Amino acid sequence: MPRGILGRATGPGDLLAFPRRAGSDPDGIRLDDPLLIEWRGGGPAVWSPGTGEA
Repeated sequence: MPRGILGRATGPGDLLAFPRRAGSDPDGIRLDDPLLIEWRGGGPAVWSPGTGEA
């Protein structure tokens, strides 16, 4: 599977918008699946300061 940067997310809603725009169902995506998401500087429960999200 090709890997690349699809964009930058500042919260779960942003992150789930990527597969939605690609035509996939975001309800089937687990944010903690390391095969789908490569976290840099955080994880599914850690977001940038000031975003108002977990």
